[in-house]
Amino acid sequence: MNTDSTNEISWTDFEKVVMRVGTILQVNDFHEARKPAFQITIDFGAEIGIKKSSAQITKRYTKEALVGKQVIAVLNFPKKQIGKFMSECLVLGAVNNDDIVVLTSDLKVANGLRIA
Repeated sequence: MNTDSTNEISWTDFEKVVMRVGTILQVNDFHEARKPAFQITIDFGAEIGIKKSSAQITKRYTKEALVGKQVIAVLNFPKKQIGKFMSECLVLGAVNNDDIVVLTSDLKVANGLRIA
Protein backbone atom coordinates (compact mmCIF):
# COMPACT_ATOMS: atom_id res chain seq x y z
CA MET A 1 0.00 0.00 0.00
CA ASN A 2 1.31 3.40 -0.95
CA THR A 3 1.21 5.88 1.95
CA ASP A 4 3.03 8.82 0.41
CA SER A 5 1.55 12.31 0.32
CA THR A 6 0.28 11.91 -3.26
CA ASN A 7 -2.60 9.86 -1.82
CA GLU A 8 -3.63 12.50 0.70
CA ILE A 9 -7.25 13.55 0.80
CA SER A 10 -8.69 16.74 2.19
CA TRP A 11 -10.75 16.96 5.36
CA THR A 12 -13.73 17.75 3.12
CA ASP A 13 -13.16 14.49 1.23
CA PHE A 14 -13.01 12.54 4.50
CA GLU A 15 -16.23 14.13 5.73
CA LYS A 16 -18.03 12.74 2.67
CA VAL A 17 -17.48 9.16 3.87
CA VAL A 18 -20.43 8.14 6.06
CA MET A 19 -19.24 5.51 8.55
CA ARG A 20 -21.69 4.31 11.19
CA VAL A 21 -21.90 1.75 13.99
CA GLY A 22 -24.40 -1.05 13.59
CA THR A 23 -25.27 -4.31 15.32
CA ILE A 24 -25.29 -7.55 13.36
CA LEU A 25 -28.73 -9.16 13.59
CA GLN A 26 -28.39 -12.12 11.24
CA VAL A 27 -25.64 -13.97 9.36
CA ASN A 28 -26.15 -16.47 6.56
CA ASP A 29 -23.75 -18.44 4.38
CA PHE A 30 -23.35 -16.92 0.93
CA HIS A 31 -22.95 -20.03 -1.22
CA GLU A 32 -23.15 -18.12 -4.54
CA ALA A 33 -20.15 -15.89 -3.75
CA ARG A 34 -16.91 -16.60 -5.64
CA LYS A 35 -14.88 -16.38 -2.42
CA PRO A 36 -16.19 -17.65 0.95
CA ALA A 37 -18.48 -14.96 2.39
CA PHE A 38 -21.42 -14.29 4.67
CA GLN A 39 -24.61 -12.36 4.00
CA ILE A 40 -25.01 -10.05 6.98
CA THR A 41 -28.04 -8.07 8.20
CA ILE A 42 -27.10 -5.02 10.29
CA ASP A 43 -29.23 -2.67 12.42
CA PHE A 44 -28.09 0.95 12.13
CA GLY A 45 -30.81 2.36 14.39
CA ALA A 46 -34.22 3.94 13.84
CA GLU A 47 -33.01 6.81 11.62
CA ILE A 48 -31.10 4.61 9.13
CA GLY A 49 -32.71 1.22 9.59
CA ILE A 50 -31.59 -2.24 8.53
CA LYS A 51 -28.94 -2.74 5.83
CA LYS A 52 -27.43 -5.85 4.27
CA SER A 53 -23.83 -6.55 3.36
CA SER A 54 -21.69 -9.32 1.94
CA ALA A 55 -18.46 -9.85 3.85
CA GLN A 56 -15.54 -12.19 3.19
CA ILE A 57 -14.87 -12.78 6.88
CA THR A 58 -15.44 -16.53 7.11
CA LYS A 59 -11.80 -17.37 7.93
CA ARG A 60 -11.81 -15.70 11.35
CA TYR A 61 -15.52 -15.61 12.34
CA THR A 62 -18.39 -18.03 12.78
CA LYS A 63 -21.96 -16.93 12.13
CA GLU A 64 -22.75 -17.34 15.82
CA ALA A 65 -19.80 -15.16 16.90
CA LEU A 66 -20.91 -12.33 14.61
CA VAL A 67 -24.54 -12.07 15.74
CA GLY A 68 -24.80 -9.24 18.28
CA LYS A 69 -21.38 -7.79 17.40
CA GLN A 70 -21.23 -4.06 16.70
CA VAL A 71 -19.34 -3.25 13.50
CA ILE A 72 -18.30 -0.16 11.58
CA ALA A 73 -19.57 0.20 8.00
CA VAL A 74 -19.51 2.72 5.17
CA LEU A 75 -23.10 3.57 4.24
CA ASN A 76 -22.74 5.94 1.29
CA PHE A 77 -21.15 3.67 -1.29
CA PRO A 78 -23.41 2.71 -4.18
CA LYS A 79 -25.29 -0.56 -3.66
CA LYS A 80 -23.53 -3.54 -5.22
CA GLN A 81 -25.25 -6.53 -6.81
CA ILE A 82 -23.39 -9.73 -5.92
CA GLY A 83 -25.17 -12.59 -7.64
CA LYS A 84 -28.77 -12.46 -6.45
CA PHE A 85 -27.78 -10.49 -3.34
CA MET A 86 -27.76 -6.67 -3.05
CA SER A 87 -25.04 -5.38 -0.72
CA GLU A 88 -26.09 -2.01 0.75
CA CYS A 89 -23.06 -1.11 2.86
CA LEU A 90 -19.39 -2.00 3.32
CA VAL A 91 -18.33 -3.57 6.61
CA LEU A 92 -14.83 -2.28 7.40
CA GLY A 93 -11.97 -4.50 8.44
CA ALA A 94 -8.21 -4.75 8.75
CA VAL A 95 -7.03 -6.89 5.84
CA ASN A 96 -4.09 -9.30 5.81
CA ASN A 97 -4.42 -11.24 2.54
CA ASP A 98 -7.61 -13.28 3.03
CA ASP A 99 -7.70 -12.85 6.83
CA ILE A 100 -9.94 -9.92 7.79
CA VAL A 101 -10.60 -8.55 11.28
CA VAL A 102 -13.78 -6.46 11.37
CA LEU A 103 -13.63 -3.00 12.93
CA THR A 104 -15.76 -2.85 16.06
CA SER A 105 -16.45 -0.64 19.03
CA ASP A 106 -14.82 -1.82 22.25
CA LEU A 107 -17.81 -0.42 24.17
CA LYS A 108 -21.45 -0.84 23.24
CA VAL A 109 -22.79 2.36 21.70
CA ALA A 110 -26.06 3.38 20.07
CA ASN A 111 -26.65 1.96 16.60
CA GLY A 112 -26.26 4.59 13.90
CA LEU A 113 -23.61 6.70 15.63
CA ARG A 114 -21.33 8.35 13.09
CA ILE A 115 -17.61 7.66 13.04
CA ALA A 116 -15.53 10.83 12.84
